Amino acid sequence: MKNYLHTEIQDNILLVKLNRPEKRNAINDELILGIEEVFANIPAEIGCAIIYGEGKHFSAGLDLSSLTERDAVQGLHHSRMWHRALDRVQFGTVPVIAVLHGACVGGGLELASACHIRVAETSTFYALPEGQRGIFVGGGASVRVPKLIGLARMTDMMLTGRVYPADEGMAIGLSQYVVEEGAGLAKGIELAKKVASNAGMTNYALMHILPRIVDSGQDQGLMMESLTAAIAQDAPEAKARLREFLDGKAKKVGEA
Repeated sequence: MKNYLHTEIQDNILLVKLNRPEKRNAINDELILGIEEVFANIPAEIGCAIIYGEGKHFSAGLDLSSLTERDAVQGLHHSRMWHRALDRVQFGTVPVIAVLHGACVGGGLELASACHIRVAETSTFYALPEGQRGIFVGGGASVRVPKLIGLARMTDMMLTGRVYPADEGMAIGLSQYVVEEGAGLAKGIELAKKVASNAGMTNYALMHILPRIVDSGQDQGLMMESLTAAIAQDAPEAKARLREFLDGKAKKVGEA
C-alpha cells in the first residue's frame, strides 16, 4: 500500500494520492485495499479528505494486467471487496473530494463517484469501457453513476464506449467543478477547508442520511428529514452559529 498510496495531512485536511503513474494509476487489489484501510482509519482531527492522482491521469480503472481468471464465486467476492472499500469512502467519517485529471475511466470513475464532490481539470475524460471488453462494472458504478448522470447516459457509455470530456462531464453531473489544468488540487483544498468548517452533524447528515432519503419513499424520506433537522438544530454548535448570524457576526450568503 505504501508504494501505491501516499497520504499527507495539511491542517485538518487529509490528502490521499494514488501513486501508480507508470500504470496510469490503474487500481489493483493492493491499491483498493489500501484505500479501504486509509478511510477506515481517518484521524479524529480530520475534517475533509481529498483523493487525487500522481502523473498524467487520475485513474485508468481496474488494472487488467493483474486480473486473474476467476470462477463466479471468486468474481463475486472480488466485486464485493470493491463495494466494501468504496463504501468506506462514501459512508466514512469525513466528506471526500476527488480531484480529477486525465483518465477517469472504469474503476477510476467508480472511485470518483463514491466521493462527495468532484473537481475536474480540463484534461479530464470519462468512460466506462467494460462493455467493449466483454465484462460488466463491478465496483459500484451501476449504483452510483446513474444517480449522477441518469440510467440512459450510463447505458449509452457502456453500449457505445462514449467518452465525455471535462466540460460535458460537468454538464451532465460527473463533476461539480471544472478548473484549468494544474489548478485542481488548489481548488480541492479551497473547497475542503470550507467543508471542514461545517458543523459535524451537518456533514454527517449530508454523507449518511441524504443518500438514504433520496433512495427512500416520500413518507419515509420526509420523516428522516424532520428527524435530522431536529437533531441538527439541537446541537450546541448549531445554536452558537445561529446566534452569531442573528447578532450580525456571521457572513451572509453572497458576502466575500
